Amino acid sequence: MGLLDALDIARPLILVGTRPEIVKMAPIVRLLSDAKKDFVFVHTGQHYDYNMSLQFIEELRLPKPDFGLPVRTRNPEEQLAYLVRRVGTVLRREKISIVLVEGDTNSVLAGALAANKLGIPIGHVEAGLRSYDLRMPEEHNRRIVDHLSSYLFAPTEAAKLNLKREATWGSIHVTGNTVIDACIQHMTLAEKRSRIMEAVPFGEFALATIHRAENVDDPHILKEFVDAFIESPTRIVLPLHPRTRRQLKRHGLWSKLARSKNVAILRPLGYFDFLVLMKHCELVLTDSGGVVEEITAPVIRKRVVVLRLSTDRPEAVESGFARIAGCSKSAILRSVRWAQETRVALPKTSPYGDGHAAGKIVRILARERVMEK
Repeated sequence: MGLLDALDIARPLILVGTRPEIVKMAPIVRLLSDAKKDFVFVHTGQHYDYNMSLQFIEELRLPKPDFGLPVRTRNPEEQLAYLVRRVGTVLRREKISIVLVEGDTNSVLAGALAANKLGIPIGHVEAGLRSYDLRMPEEHNRRIVDHLSSYLFAPTEAAKLNLKREATWGSIHVTGNTVIDACIQHMTLAEKRSRIMEAVPFGEFALATIHRAENVDDPHILKEFVDAFIESPTRIVLPLHPRTRRQLKRHGLWSKLARSKNVAILRPLGYFDFLVLMKHCELVLTDSGGVVEEITAPVIRKRVVVLRLSTDRPEAVESGFARIAGCSKSAILRSVRWAQETRVALPKTSPYGDGHAAGKIVRILARERVMEK
């Protein structure tokens, strides 16, 4: 299929692979579904539990994917090869005008590579994020995808500037981040349906999440996190990623954490439960970039301690929502005290947009004739 043929078809393909991608693409999927527009929805199940991911899609009341391409390997190069081949098969079978991807995972890179080889335009939602930390596989993925994309939907002016510095050739549009759309759209339903606060044994608490490979695979850093949580001046609620649990046990840290009366360990949570915890916590500690964005949503507005050496969300730091703590116990505890003690009011608006990013993206694509008007 050639590029000009694809442009005349006006049938987008939306590709998701992980739960954060499902959340961030949900406002676009819902907008197209509600308007009864024709599109193809593909899910790779990159988080290894495909059925759990399908439940996540059902929870958000999204249509069932047209194609499921569940990944069966944790090996990154095998993942990429498998997904490029399988996504390519779908693209050859369906008449697609544009492939929409979000973020920086192997699924995103595979979708972009397959589309590029078939001459199909790519739209990258959340384009232009940079941490400049080349230890992160995601940093490489998103740079490649940005340089392959015809349409770059930057969440902020800073992201746009990153793209301009790198001389990306696609058209750049500052739209805000769809994660803010998702928080606003889902919070009311989440509070009605979630019972997660019944599992929280504390009145006031900090919500913590840790999952990044460069953190949880390093036994020294993981120990610093465990010690910081145990000694935190505010009690910690910790929904635990299965991979993190395995690493804690592998490095002999599980018992120490599990015995602590300062930490309540929860099972992995659905999106609604996590939204409610963010709404009711005192502050957040996380190594997740997506969570740093979510806490700035007007329906949440909390301070966040970033458990990393760098961040690809500098706008949250600049606007006063976030502080980069690094990975040492002492720095984490100082940052927790900062979050508790600072009296500077948080902004009422998010640096990541006004909750209408999905509508802006769809209108741009309709104007460019790669999506039905």
